[in-house]
Amino acid sequence: MTGSHHKPSGDKIEPVVDWLQHRELSDRAPRLAAAPAWRNRQLWRWVAALLLLLALAVVVFRAPLANVLWPDMRVQRLLDEAGQALAQGRLSAADGSGARQRFEAAQALDSDRSEARDGLARVATDALAQARDHAQADRFEQARQSLALARELQVPRAAADAVADQLRRREAAEAGLDDLVRQAESARAGGDLQQALTLYQRILVLQPSHTLALEGREDALADLLQQARASLAKGDLPDSYQTIARARDYDAGHADLPELQALLGRVIERHRLQADRALRRGKLEVALAGYRQVLSASPQDAVALQGVDRVAVAYAQQATRQAADFDFTQAEASLRSARGLAPQATAVKQAEQSLQRARQSRLRLASSLPAAERKHRVEVLLVAMQQAGARGDWLTPPGESAYDKLRAAQALSPDVPEVKRAAARLVPTTQACFEDEMRANRVRRARGCFDAWQALAPADGRLQESRRRLSLKWIAVGDEQLGSGRVEFAAQALHEASELDAGAPGLAEFARRVRNAQTGGN
Repeated sequence: MTGSHHKPSGDKIEPVVDWLQHRELSDRAPRLAAAPAWRNRQLWRWVAALLLLLALAVVVFRAPLANVLWPDMRVQRLLDEAGQALAQGRLSAADGSGARQRFEAAQALDSDRSEARDGLARVATDALAQARDHAQADRFEQARQSLALARELQVPRAAADAVADQLRRREAAEAGLDDLVRQAESARAGGDLQQALTLYQRILVLQPSHTLALEGREDALADLLQQARASLAKGDLPDSYQTIARARDYDAGHADLPELQALLGRVIERHRLQADRALRRGKLEVALAGYRQVLSASPQDAVALQGVDRVAVAYAQQATRQAADFDFTQAEASLRSARGLAPQATAVKQAEQSLQRARQSRLRLASSLPAAERKHRVEVLLVAMQQAGARGDWLTPPGESAYDKLRAAQALSPDVPEVKRAAARLVPTTQACFEDEMRANRVRRARGCFDAWQALAPADGRLQESRRRLSLKWIAVGDEQLGSGRVEFAAQALHEASELDAGAPGLAEFARRVRNAQTGGN
């Protein structure tokens, strides 16, 4: 053969698939679909729980939700409840379920709707009818309550007065006015004026024009006011004041009242002047009793109230003097009296400090020191006294003031000439300090100088006049600051002036202006 014939090899050759092509085919292959979300049991559990909570909230808060979302529904509900209460005769109820309360609640929610106004008018009409029915049936207490409700809801006055007249006539017939008159006359004859007046008043409520009751009450009041006159003659202000007040309650127009009230005023003034006189003489207990007598008959008496404050200051000053003499038992007693009357007063606080200083001085005096050491300490104290005075620290701070340093030096060596000279110099120094500060209108510093002067020489006869001058200065400065709108400073000035001299001229007028400024003129 001229050509050779090629036989295929015995090895089988498999086709090779490209890997990119394989990936493309695999991507096109159908996949198993995921389960839909609505078939998720966990999701349905959460949905069910949420729905349950919403349902529960609707049940629990259905009324508030309805009120917020549908206010008209609440108004209509109140009107329906009011109509039902009106139909049942429950016109008013303390628990709010009455027709009146329901109609008023509906009106408060929607004042433009006429149903509530009309409903209240029906309540008023029904209340008047109930009052008439109760009076006819002699149920007097119920009749009075229904009539009061009708008047509150403004029924026509003539209609209400007619029912009131009917009620009085029925009550008078039931009560037996003739019998009440006999009881009142018997009580008056027996001296029980209070019982007699009560009975006469009851009769006149039922029948205002009852002649015998009017005459009997007039006579009983005359007897009562005669008792007040006798109490005034004895100086018994509390009893006379209360008796006159009772008579005024029964008949404020009684002919004898003006004369008795004027007499009461004169007796009050006499007690007030006696208390002032006792205070000036240092009879503090007598003065306090007098002021309290005045207050028992006139609780708002400004002069008596200021007098009590002045007694407190006097007790505090007395405690200071007793402490300076190392009479601690009496000083404590005086201080207790002052605290009981005016615990926050400046004079009381100063007395407390004075007592503390005196106790410290007594302790220093009791201590035994060598003569040289004692002399050295006295010299140091006198120098410190001069330095404190130069700073204006006459009484404060406690323990470091000029007064404290002098007292300490006196406690150590009271008979040393240098100490005596220092004490003699300090009194006129404080007086000069007071005058200088007064001329400069520095009232706070003037008060410090005055207090030091008073502590050093409590029996000085010039103190009283200086006290009044300082009080007047406080009033003047406070009035000037009040005109500039500084009400708080003016109030403090009023306090200082009152504490120094409660009877200072112009103090009452200044106090009135300060109060008007504090209340805005109301």
